[in-house]
Amino acid sequence: MDSVILDDVDRRLLHALQLDGRAPFSRLAPVLDVSERTLARRYRRLLSTGALRVTGLADTKRAGHAEWLVRLRVRPDATAALARGLARRIDTAWVTVMSGGAELACLFRVPDEAPLPELARHPAVLAVDAHQVLRHLMQRRWQGRMSALSAEQSAAVRPPESTPHAPLVLTDLDERLLPVLAADGRAAYPQLARAVGWSESAVRRRVEELRRGGMLGFDVEIDPVLFGFTVQSLLWLSVSPGRLLTVADALAADPEAGFVGVMTGPHNLLVCIVCRDTDALFRYTTERIGSLRGIERMEISPISGYAKRAAPPRFT
Repeated sequence: MDSVILDDVDRRLLHALQLDGRAPFSRLAPVLDVSERTLARRYRRLLSTGALRVTGLADTKRAGHAEWLVRLRVRPDATAALARGLARRIDTAWVTVMSGGAELACLFRVPDEAPLPELARHPAVLAVDAHQVLRHLMQRRWQGRMSALSAEQSAAVRPPESTPHAPLVLTDLDERLLPVLAADGRAAYPQLARAVGWSESAVRRRVEELRRGGMLGFDVEIDPVLFGFTVQSLLWLSVSPGRLLTVADALAADPEAGFVGVMTGPHNLLVCIVCRDTDALFRYTTERIGSLRGIERMEISPISGYAKRAAPPRFT
């Protein structure tokens, strides 16, 4: 990624897109008090440098998929190639490289009852540890990238709440449309129509139906380093059953939290935290985690990089 420095306009734009990834610049301009042309130019600049990506994400449970968190101990000389291979898979949601280069962590999304791939047979894989994610506890996104707009501006940008009624059944159009939106959540309707081979009106109508029904949401991929947060880590926590939801809810409300999920296995709670530096990581893990009753064990896995965050990777 080329060197990027965010200013106030960039931050407001990123906050707005996090609230509504497909909001047209014509609607954002009066709310952000910036011209439509300027917003479009800023978006293209951030996109071209690799600093920004908007991705469309299908709701896992509504799509009938299960999530599995997989830890892989690998040969250090094969880590990069294996991470790229996992990132190319359509069933991986994110792929992280842990500090030290001998471990990968990835989230698989597979149809219910479908088996996970036989990763243990890969010659570079030394050990596999897989656990199902039972529940997501985060009801918001990491707050470090969502502090540039006032409450009034946020309310004006935020789309109407989804109102699911009857369960949505994925159609042939959806099977074609969702991968395109995953690669580019802001792809224009004519572009989407060409990509899936359906009419623009049908594509527009279906995107709106998927959003209203809660099947489709949008996220912004951006490196926390651009906001001055240089350290990301996975915390593997073992929490007593009677305190699990209390601890999970408490951590999900922390500004450092980017992901909180309850899972099977000896570590029954996974938390991804974003900190300004290693001192902040130390304080969080000793003072904040240490203050909570019910946590029996903690393992810290610093993240050195991502091969995939949500959208399909750009490399070939």
